[in-house]
Amino acid sequence: MQSASFTLASPAPSLSLLKPRRQPPSLSFNPRFDPIRASSSSSLNNDSFNVNLSTRRSWSLSSSSSSSPIKLRPWNAPPPSYSDAETNRFEVKATSVPEAAGEKPESSSLFKTLELGALFGLWYLFNIYFNIYNKQVLKVYPYPVTVTAIQFAVGTVIVSLMWGLNLYKKPNVSGSQLAVILPLAVVHTLGNVFTNMSLGKVAVSFTHTIKAMEPFFSVVLSAMFLGELPTFWVVASLVPIVGGVALASVTEASFNWAGFWSAMASNLSNQSRNVLSKKVMVKSEESLDNITLFSIITVMSFILLAPVALFMEGVKFTPTFLQSAGLNVNQIYTRSFLAALCFHAYQQVSYMILQRVSPVTHSVGNCVKRVVVIVSSVLFFKTPVSPINTLGTGVALSGVFLYSQLKRLKPKKA
Repeated sequence: MQSASFTLASPAPSLSLLKPRRQPPSLSFNPRFDPIRASSSSSLNNDSFNVNLSTRRSWSLSSSSSSSPIKLRPWNAPPPSYSDAETNRFEVKATSVPEAAGEKPESSSLFKTLELGALFGLWYLFNIYFNIYNKQVLKVYPYPVTVTAIQFAVGTVIVSLMWGLNLYKKPNVSGSQLAVILPLAVVHTLGNVFTNMSLGKVAVSFTHTIKAMEPFFSVVLSAMFLGELPTFWVVASLVPIVGGVALASVTEASFNWAGFWSAMASNLSNQSRNVLSKKVMVKSEESLDNITLFSIITVMSFILLAPVALFMEGVKFTPTFLQSAGLNVNQIYTRSFLAALCFHAYQQVSYMILQRVSPVTHSVGNCVKRVVVIVSSVLFFKTPVSPINTLGTGVALSGVFLYSQLKRLKPKKA
C-alpha cells in the first residue's frame, strides 16, 4: 500500500493557486469535506494571510508536520443543537451572575464598617486600660519622667519588631526628613511627660477634663503661627469649653496647681506638634504615612528622654530600689509594662483610624473617647464627683463636640 502523503513539489511544474470557490450564501453547512478547500480557507480567513493570487505556490499535503508549509486543520463539526430545557437552564445561570456581582460592593462596605467599628472599640479599650494601669503606677511611684521613658522604650521594641519581622515596611529615612521630624518628637515627648505628671497629681477624670481644652490651644496657635483665623462660630464654641473646664476645676476634689498646669502644658505641647507638622511639612514625594511617622517619633522620643530621665530622676526602677521603697516589684513591673503596651497600641490604632476617616470624624471619635475614659476612671477609682463638677465636665465636652462639627464648615470665599 502506498504512503498516505503525496507531494506536488518544486521538481514538478508549479501550479497556479486557484481561487477557492465560495459557499453559496444560503448554505450554512457543506456535508462534503474538501481538505484542500478547508485548509486554504482556514489559512486565509483564520490566520489572515495576504495571498497574492498572481504568485506561484507549491502545495504540500502530508501527515508529517515538519515538511508541509500548510498544515491540514482538523475539521470542526457544526455546533451541537441544544434542547429548550438546556437553553433555559443556561439563561437562568447567565442572569444570576450580575445579581451575585452586585452583592460584592455591599458586602465589602459592610466589612469596612465592621472593621472601622472594631478599630474604634480597640482605640477606646486600650486608652481606658492605659489610664488605669498608668494611674496605678504613678500613685505609688511618683517618677513621671522615668515612667514615660519606659513607655517609649517598650514602644521602640515594638517598632523594631514590626520592622525586623516585616510586619510593617521599614522606611528609608533621609537626614533631611529626620531634621524635620526632630521638633515633632521633642513636643511629642514633652506632651506625654506633662500628661503623666498631671495623672500623678490629680484624678484621671480631671486630667482629661483639662485636656478637653485642646481645641482652644489649636485655634490660638494656628492663628499665631499659621495665619488661620477662625470663624465666629468656631470662637463661640470655645466659650463652653473654657467655661466648662473652669467650672469643673473649681469643684474638683483632687485639684492642685501642679496637676492643673501640667495638663495645660500637655495641651500646649500636643497642639504645638500639630502646628509644627503643618508649618514644617516634608516634601510630598518624601512624605511618610502616619503609622511610620509615629513609629519614628517613638524611637526618637526614647533616645531624647532616656538620658533626661537618668539625669532628673536617676536609676530608680531597679528591684532593689522598689523593694526599699516598700513596693511590690512584680506588680509595678507588670502594670508598667501593660500601661506601655496600651499606650503604644492605642496611638497606633488612632493613626489607623485616621487613615480611614476624615480628621473631623476622628476628632468626634476622640471627643467620645474622652467621655468614655472619664466615666470609666470615675467608676474604677470611685472618684468623688459633685453635680456641679459633672455639669462642668459635660459642658466642656459638649463644647468640644460642637467645635469638631463647626470645623467641618469652611468659610465662604468673598
